[in-house]
Amino acid sequence: MLLSVLQANASVMDVDANLRTIDDAAQRAAQAGAGVLLTPELFPVGYAPLRLHAELDPATLPGIRERLADIARRHSIGLVYSLPAVSHDADVSPHQAAHDDGAQPAAAANRWHITATLLDGTGAEVLNYAKVHLFGAEEHKAFVAAQEPPAVVDFHGIRTSMLICYDVEFPEAVRAAATRGAELLLVPTALSAGFDNVPQVLIRARALESQLNVAYANHSGHEDVYTFLGGSVVAGPDGSLLAAAGESPTLLFAEVGTGTVKAARDEVPYLRERRPELYKQWEQRS
Repeated sequence: MLLSVLQANASVMDVDANLRTIDDAAQRAAQAGAGVLLTPELFPVGYAPLRLHAELDPATLPGIRERLADIARRHSIGLVYSLPAVSHDADVSPHQAAHDDGAQPAAAANRWHITATLLDGTGAEVLNYAKVHLFGAEEHKAFVAAQEPPAVVDFHGIRTSMLICYDVEFPEAVRAAATRGAELLLVPTALSAGFDNVPQVLIRARALESQLNVAYANHSGHEDVYTFLGGSVVAGPDGSLLAAAGESPTLLFAEVGTGTVKAARDEVPYLRERRPELYKQWEQRS
């Protein structure tokens, strides 16, 4: 499958402008023959956690999701987008509900997850994921961490899963997807400038150690108080770099498939030779 990755600058709270950017990228990606377009974390609304929580009306989210589904349908292309979503009490443990600053949790309707959704070329939702590892004080104040592991679906013949931004920096999260059969990991992100080693070193290491393709889509430029790195990448299951962006807006393309995953896992059987029960004993003894 030809994979496309959007790296672009969003306008905070300007949904129309951001959806036009996604629409244009989807059209170009579809014309190039891509099976899916991966977009950055929270791109349809812009990345600004506290502003989103204060200014975004949750009642508008279903309409935004339908407009994104329409983009996928019109261009007959898979689409990964990231949006806030109101959480449910069952999704939040008591220790997660309290903010880092000690404030009491807000009402349930004010507790939000950061989510990612994979649509197929008909606009139908085929996979959803909620971010497990929140990064920084603003995310912890505006959102709550989810608990569900990454699910895996068959997408264009490739076992596909998702994480969001900081999640991919934890080897356990990527390994959870890999042990569930993932061959492709799609990661919307919002990585600030100054963290160059994440796309340049860490993403390739995650792809290598769990032997799967990893696509990582970042913002570029300035949004609210943030300056983003850009640097979106696609890494192969042997750690090779399949595509990489600089600082500017761009649309990346990379071919991903199952053959290279099988070859990597046959050559060095990391997944088969894990010893998880032993590792649990080590943790209990530490």
